[in-house]
Amino acid sequence: MTQTTETATDAAEPAEEREPSASRRRSRIHRAWFVVAVTFVTIVGAAAFRSLPGLLIDPLHTEFGWSRGTIGAAVSVNLALYGLTAPFAAALMDRFGIRRVVAIALVVISLGAGLTVWMTAAWQLMLCWGLLVGLGSGSMALAFAATVTNRWFTERKGLVSGILTAASASGQLVFLPLLSWIVTDHGWRPAAVTVALAAFAVVPFVWLLLRDHPADVGQKPYGATEFVPKPPPVTGAAVRAVRVLLSAVRTGPFWLLAGTFAICGASTNGLIQTHFVPAAHDHGMPVTAAASLLAVIGVFDVVGTIASGWFTDRFEPRRLLAVYYALRGTSLMFLPMLLAPTVHPPMVFFIVFYGLDWVATVPPTLALCREQYGEDSAIVFGWVLASHQIGAALVAFLGGVARDTFGSYDVMWYSSGALCAMAALMALIIRRRKPGPGAVPGAAGGAPGGASASALV
Repeated sequence: MTQTTETATDAAEPAEEREPSASRRRSRIHRAWFVVAVTFVTIVGAAAFRSLPGLLIDPLHTEFGWSRGTIGAAVSVNLALYGLTAPFAAALMDRFGIRRVVAIALVVISLGAGLTVWMTAAWQLMLCWGLLVGLGSGSMALAFAATVTNRWFTERKGLVSGILTAASASGQLVFLPLLSWIVTDHGWRPAAVTVALAAFAVVPFVWLLLRDHPADVGQKPYGATEFVPKPPPVTGAAVRAVRVLLSAVRTGPFWLLAGTFAICGASTNGLIQTHFVPAAHDHGMPVTAAASLLAVIGVFDVVGTIASGWFTDRFEPRRLLAVYYALRGTSLMFLPMLLAPTVHPPMVFFIVFYGLDWVATVPPTLALCREQYGEDSAIVFGWVLASHQIGAALVAFLGGVARDTFGSYDVMWYSSGALCAMAALMALIIRRRKPGPGAVPGAAGGAPGGASASALV
């Protein structure tokens, strides 16, 4: 009997030891990290459509005779809808779920990109690339990454949102070498089909592997101590977004933040991403080489975004914004002298420098929104992001008009440099707000718990 008991005890002890070990193994890879992986791949894979507009300007101009201003207008519609849809995207996800909204958005993007193959008139480019792709991409803007972060994480929010934000920005550029090769060797139509297939291929990936909430798989959010039930569908979020906007526009800091971020969009997505490749090609640089330089910007953007978040936790965000815009404006002033038929060291230096600054403005802008608007800061930032895309849309159009009118893009480089200098001054005059009932403690240096860029919705 004693032997049996001892044997049973001996047999039980390894089981007791194995159970914590198994638990530790399960806890090492929380389901939330798989969701992050799916989100990351989705953002990068779907970002192919964001890479193509700059590569289409010259081929469409050559084949159809459309002015660069007309083509730029279609790109501007795309960029504007991307920004204007973003404040409402989170409301759609709260109402219908992340999977449904993202899957439908990808299908719309695929449809819009695919239909361009058969277009014969400029209005069709406006409809397909401007309207359909603009609405689809806007539904997957930063709201997608932010919603996933907020639902699946209570810890590591800053890290996760930084990774996904970098994926959103860099994913727009990493496809450029491949697509530029396709456009150069096979024409723009196969490139458009590639974009459509890339977006559509992600749909089953999202539908099968992505989940709306940890409760769907019976888990707690990463870092949570208690189980969080799945909230019911939320209605009225869109009305609140409009109400917050009407309140924010009555304050001076909103216009300064929106103005600086509009210049940010104008000097990045609107100018460099849309017009750098055709501008470099005007100087004799092969399209594939120019596109590869933009891809390098995407690589260094990851480093710059993470570093900017670290700086924002430690330094005054107004001064950081002023430095970022001043350096960006200075670099744009030198760009006309750097464009040449071949890639040379000064151009490589510009690309690396500009890449580090590409979306470095996001963390300090978020911090200032939190400082100024407290609980409404997430929605306010959504509208500030809309101003970013409106600025990008305006310069995407004006850049094409300038090229048609003056025969070069030089006026756009110099004008954007001057705008960046203005943004630096605007950032410095944003008044500091003392912590009050609506302010978030420590907002200027990052949200408590490292929320950082996760508080977008």
